[in-house]
Amino acid sequence: MFDALVASEGEPDLVQISGGEPTIHPQFFDVLDLVKARPIRHVMINTNGVRIAQDREFVERLASYAPRLEVYLQFDSLRDEALQDLRGAKLARIRQQALEELERVGLSTTLVAVVKQGVNDTEVADIVRHALTWSCVRGVTFQPVQDAGRNEHFDPRINRTILTQIRREVAKSGVFGIDDMIPLPCNPDQICIGYGLRAGQEVTPITSLLPRELVLQGPNTISYEAYPALRSSILDLLSLATTQCNTEEKLAGLLCCLPQAMVPQELSYANSFRVVILQFLDRYNFDLATVKRSCVHFVTPEGQIYPFDTYNTFYREGAEGAGVVAKHRALALGRRSV
Repeated sequence: MFDALVASEGEPDLVQISGGEPTIHPQFFDVLDLVKARPIRHVMINTNGVRIAQDREFVERLASYAPRLEVYLQFDSLRDEALQDLRGAKLARIRQQALEELERVGLSTTLVAVVKQGVNDTEVADIVRHALTWSCVRGVTFQPVQDAGRNEHFDPRINRTILTQIRREVAKSGVFGIDDMIPLPCNPDQICIGYGLRAGQEVTPITSLLPRELVLQGPNTISYEAYPALRSSILDLLSLATTQCNTEEKLAGLLCCLPQAMVPQELSYANSFRVVILQFLDRYNFDLATVKRSCVHFVTPEGQIYPFDTYNTFYREGAEGAGVVAKHRALALGRRSV
């Protein structure tokens, strides 16, 4: 299936190994080796964190695949009550232990939270602030609840939430304002993102400094690293955004992809922090135009590639099938090693 993906995409920006729970597969590292042997820029492991929390040897072996590897850790809530509703188990302690292990080995991590109205929607700001207490965490991805897979007691009249609602909750964190959360060109109706320059627990937002026309009319990707000149000019702006330098001049350099200064060597992926809101389609909001702009795909064992939204709506068989999600438009900024 990986060969089919490479044949289709050439050099995919990001592949996410998902499931089910991939870390319990007996050939997990064999699969990871197959991915890493191919021209794939970045690999993510979508996990509930249970094995990471309980198996130190596994964590250390996983960390050996860095820096081109990141953990996509389920982190829907800080409260067991909400986790019981969303995941069917009280997992708050496990999530904490998993983060402690990931922090210990310094493995880049993204927290991912499914947001369900009336269950955990009031925790969005708390999760953003909590993420910044861990140096290994590069950002948070929020996903409005989708009517697919395990979704017990789901009532669309009271549990559905939309991108705009989560955007407002993110702004309550004090990390990113509403204007800092901008649409992504690959799918502006479904994805918005805030990028910032991080120093410890302090974040300087920079996405609001980027002209909207650059974002909306730029390359059809959410991976600026695929365009070195654009990436360098964005990092140039990042490194100077909090000084009294000529921001207008730097923005001009950004627009024409001609950076005016060298990027400081000490600036790395660890200095970035992002909050992403990624909305998927289901039977309540299905839209064909959005499907055509999809950035996220499933790759089947037969080598077929389906948009994530259509796979869950039309092609998924059974309850929780296993598969590999090919996110070939990576949500990243300023990665020096991918």
